[in-house]
Amino acid sequence: MTTVADVDAVRAALGREPTADFAVVVRDAHGLPVVVQNAPFTRDATPMPTRYWLVDRDLVRRVARLEAAGGVRAADAAVDPTVLAHAHATYAAERDAVVPATHTGPRPRGGVGGTRVGVKCLHAHYAWYLAGGDDPVGAWVAEQLG
Repeated sequence: MTTVADVDAVRAALGREPTADFAVVVRDAHGLPVVVQNAPFTRDATPMPTRYWLVDRDLVRRVARLEAAGGVRAADAAVDPTVLAHAHATYAAERDAVVPATHTGPRPRGGVGGTRVGVKCLHAHYAWYLAGGDDPVGAWVAEQLG
């Protein structure tokens, strides 16, 4: 259950109002949100491809530094494309499983971070990895961060 304190903490971390319902799935040692699991649609029914979102400010900064240093290209080169394709498919299947069968409008697409092939966003991969996902890019990020 998402509490008022969770919403306040995520709002503060994002610097804006969260646009989708979410659940906190990873917390730090003080109980603050680290990773949230988003609903498959924002509150205005826009498809939300990113199921897991990294909200811990320190980790967001550290991963952003890794990305700025060429981390997306490095991760893409380091990870077996077949293993990565399987991770994208698994992520998409998990997200799609919570879309109501009766839904007729636009649906979220793609795998981790909304992409189908390769690496787009280290933050999304790392968030899913921290939440327990079998994400080879997230594991690579964890190794890089030490």
